[in-house]
Amino acid sequence: MVALIEIAGLTKRFGSFTAVNDVSFSVARGEVLGFLGPNGAGKSTTMRMLAGFMVPSAGTARICGHDVQTGGVAARANLGFLPEGAPTYPEMTVESFLRFVGRVRGYRGIELDERVERALALTTLRGVRLQTVETLSKGFKRRVGLAQALLHDPPVLVLDEPTDGLDPNQKHEVRTLIRQMAPEKAIVISTHILEEVDAVCSRAIIIAGGRIIADATPEQLANRLPSGRLEDVFRAITTEPSLAAA
Repeated sequence: MVALIEIAGLTKRFGSFTAVNDVSFSVARGEVLGFLGPNGAGKSTTMRMLAGFMVPSAGTARICGHDVQTGGVAARANLGFLPEGAPTYPEMTVESFLRFVGRVRGYRGIELDERVERALALTTLRGVRLQTVETLSKGFKRRVGLAQALLHDPPVLVLDEPTDGLDPNQKHEVRTLIRQMAPEKAIVISTHILEEVDAVCSRAIIIAGGRIIADATPEQLANRLPSGRLEDVFRAITTEPSLAAA
């Protein structure tokens, strides 16, 4: 399988503190990678460097063969990124925000209309399309952020907590959407919801202290303890890294 995401030796230092330490992995088309770790493990920092929003101290990240630092425009053309907090322009309506994003990406006329309609439909936002973003609930704001990431139908998706703030039905809808898109894309999902890994991910990486301590399928990870529960393995690995080699 051809890797659409390639990370090699990625490192980020803030003064004397190393937030991400020599992280390397790749993600192929058809893979959904769950990126897991306790708070402060380096998940969001890694994703920001992968998306080109943060400059690494060392190492490289490539999207569809394009280095995110030296070939940033080409890399981001192939990337849909949902950052932590899903920042938007709160005074815009949902539709006007998506149209703005579409124009920034170079769409005009009928193609822009079609892209916006598709994004609204995929994220079930048609009912609030004329509301300003600031009037929406946290869950709806998260879905607006997801809609802008999907607008240009990119081959690579990097989603930081995509179901954060969603109610159970909305979580189910987003997870179903991810499963439907998975065969044609390389997807990385940062999440603290372990049931999400079981539901949509074909592979899981656990990071702690800025380092990768496990990389396996959810089933392989779950089998490392007699309970067969992924949450038990996650808790054990992040407190006792020697289990990662089990």
